[in-house]
Amino acid sequence: MNDRQSEFTAFRQRMNERILAEDNQVVRRFFALDTQTYKAGVLDVKTKEMLGLVASLVLRCDDCISYHVAQCKAAGVARDAFFEVFSVGLVVGGSIVIPHLRRAVDMLDQLEAGDASQPESCTDHA
Repeated sequence: MNDRQSEFTAFRQRMNERILAEDNQVVRRFFALDTQTYKAGVLDVKTKEMLGLVASLVLRCDDCISYHVAQCKAAGVARDAFFEVFSVGLVVGGSIVIPHLRRAVDMLDQLEAGDASQPESCTDHA
């Protein structure tokens, strides 16, 4: 895992724990809703993570993109499928998505090279 990914994962985990330690039910419920949303239902986890990746690309959230690339990889999304997902995000979001697409492909390359661990939870949306 490179330094950027290691720092991202450690920071996210530390801050999620810190945030959830507060006595705020709205925040806790939102984090729980986020977790529940990505569990298998009528749509499987793989499909939901690909949807999350498209939304993250369009919203241009690099933390969310990194998270969903890792989750998609863990769910078994193949490289050619990633590029179809990237294509949807690019068409919907337009050329402003290109810098984020670069970082998404870099993350995918690193995951495929075995240089990155999988983030644990998707509470970066909050």
